[in-house]
Amino acid sequence: MTTVAEQGVKPATMAQALTRAMRDAMAEDPTVHVMGEDVGTLGGVFRITDGLAKEFGEDRVTDTPLAEAGILGTAVGMAMYGLRPVVEMQFDAFAYPAFEQLISHVAKMRNRTRGAMPMPITIRVPYGGGIGGVEHHCDSSEAYYTATPGLTVVTPATVEDAYGLLRESIASDDPVVFLEPKRLYWSKSPWSPEAPTAVPGIGKALVRRAGTSATLITYGPSLPVCLEAAEAAREEGWDLEVVDLRSLVPFDEETVVASVRRTGRAVVVHEAGGFGGPGAEIAARVTERCFHHLEAPVLRVTGFDIPYPPPMLEKHHLPGVERILDAVARLQWEN
Repeated sequence: MTTVAEQGVKPATMAQALTRAMRDAMAEDPTVHVMGEDVGTLGGVFRITDGLAKEFGEDRVTDTPLAEAGILGTAVGMAMYGLRPVVEMQFDAFAYPAFEQLISHVAKMRNRTRGAMPMPITIRVPYGGGIGGVEHHCDSSEAYYTATPGLTVVTPATVEDAYGLLRESIASDDPVVFLEPKRLYWSKSPWSPEAPTAVPGIGKALVRRAGTSATLITYGPSLPVCLEAAEAAREEGWDLEVVDLRSLVPFDEETVVASVRRTGRAVVVHEAGGFGGPGAEIAARVTERCFHHLEAPVLRVTGFDIPYPPPMLEKHHLPGVERILDAVARLQWEN
């Protein structure tokens, strides 16, 4: 069986895959509507919705006022009446005014109505750093969403996952917070929208690189960094396994646990701050399930517990190869 690369398929970007996912969903289902700030004529600040308004019209691709609470509140009403809104929050930190709607209504409506009122809303949030942005443009806000019961939280790290996971999110009858790593919008992979690569669904992690010395557990924008660290670790004689969570809620505990039990060591890597970040919960679960298999404590390499720094300092704030390898060295020392 030949791969798309062997078939001469041209590389596509994550941005193109996301655009195509929305386009295909809209073509197949007339209840799918896209809405947000500048998503229509402009095509979004990252051009992720480029061309959708021209193809489907302003009734289905709606430019909204700069009012995130109003955007999400409107989406709740649309979902109640049988539509499937796909909401874009222009930047991660711009989404905070919509939190009341998210927590009080989006996350709770199906439970409140004993299942009678589904909430098929997909909330697209460009998140994370690595683009030289400033405060309010580069937050890693995933911990807020993972701590809110009733929400599915997804974050792709590859072109293939961007398409597949977004299609599944839009089709879901439950609300999905779809976190898009801004720094990976322009990452490329041989991928054909006419024959998209099948990927595992929401709630399934993937081992992106097999190894025996330790497991790097990561997701979204930190996956390429972990893969780079794993290659650099070979010079030290370390063979690192890399697990891409893909989905934070639901969390694929079984894949993570199986990996850590094989390697005996684990490091969780993400851009969000360490205190109260997703890595804290992941480390706790791994410790509970793998205690008698661990050769060293579960470590975390994260962003610092500070507001997002100015662009000139973000390279120090974000987890990099050296910090990851330092953590792996500590695992070896602990043994």
